[in-house]
Amino acid sequence: MKAVAVFPKSREVRVIDDAPEPRLRSPTQVRVRTLEVGVCGTDKEIIDFRHGAPPEGEDFLILGHEALGEVVEVGASVQGLKAGDLVVPRVRRPCPHERCEACRHGYPDFCVTGDYTERGIQKAHGFCAEFFVEEVAYLHRVPAGLREVAVLTEPLTIAEKALRELERLKERLPWSTGPGRAVVLGSGPVGLLGAMALLRAGYRTTMYSRSPKPNAKAEASEGVGVPYLSSKEVPVEELRKLAGPVDVVYEAAGASKAAFEVLRALGPNGVFIFTGVPGRKEPLELEGAALLKQLVLNNQLVLGTVNASDADFAAALEDLGHFQARWPGRVERLITARHPPEDFQKIVSGKAGGIKHVITFG
Repeated sequence: MKAVAVFPKSREVRVIDDAPEPRLRSPTQVRVRTLEVGVCGTDKEIIDFRHGAPPEGEDFLILGHEALGEVVEVGASVQGLKAGDLVVPRVRRPCPHERCEACRHGYPDFCVTGDYTERGIQKAHGFCAEFFVEEVAYLHRVPAGLREVAVLTEPLTIAEKALRELERLKERLPWSTGPGRAVVLGSGPVGLLGAMALLRAGYRTTMYSRSPKPNAKAEASEGVGVPYLSSKEVPVEELRKLAGPVDVVYEAAGASKAAFEVLRALGPNGVFIFTGVPGRKEPLELEGAALLKQLVLNNQLVLGTVNASDADFAAALEDLGHFQARWPGRVERLITARHPPEDFQKIVSGKAGGIKHVITFG
């Protein structure tokens, strides 16, 4: 079986043609033929050997955690799926410890032990292979109409989880429960999908990213009605004037310096949502006293969010359908190109440009 794998000991990334083809080992498992796998910044961290680990006892890790596949075989106890169905898998699996109430209640994204596994990332093979086997409980059926965009489900779940938590946090403001103004920091796939989700939730949304117009990401943002501002042209001091009072900042840039600069634009009672993990070290100077004063006197919240649960994947699939109906053709255009597995390393290195790149099998 063909697969894209990383070998930490020899520091290699390559396509292997003889990976063991997975088989059903329990009546609740499903065998899936991989159709598409998205690549992202997490993959770059793994191939740069800054994150991730192979399964116990193995010297390689099959990559890929954003996947779309087609069911080819189901176990005897599987219900709700059959051969030919399209599916997307979740990424994280719970830790084994009884003391972790989050994992025991089905929320491994809130795991407190850190002893979870993540397919294609941490101690579990991923989906960038011709076939994979998964427990039915971790698969979501995809409507046929989402075939061209369903590979974007996993990056959209980041926004879905953030919005779910945001709605609960807004309950601290009992006099106002309606949406407000949002700024999205970073116009990559996570940022653009987050902007769409914020629009659907009713937020008046502005995109704030580094590159000046014209560029493909600015066109994608403004194509769905989100004004695009470049940080090279609009300093943070002017951002709030142009965007209006900022109730929510949705950070999707993975750049610590830019994030803390934009934090200064957050309005009273606002929530700053961190989703990105910085991929590079950069010098950062903070005016600590001023920042603490801002957070305290303005009743502001800073929220970090990672991975996603069952409900977030279901919400992402529902929203993709709404996005297609509201902005015909726009979601599809987020996918810049589809490539063979042999292009994985070149794409992840960032040399391909564009917005979202996808590996295809078949």
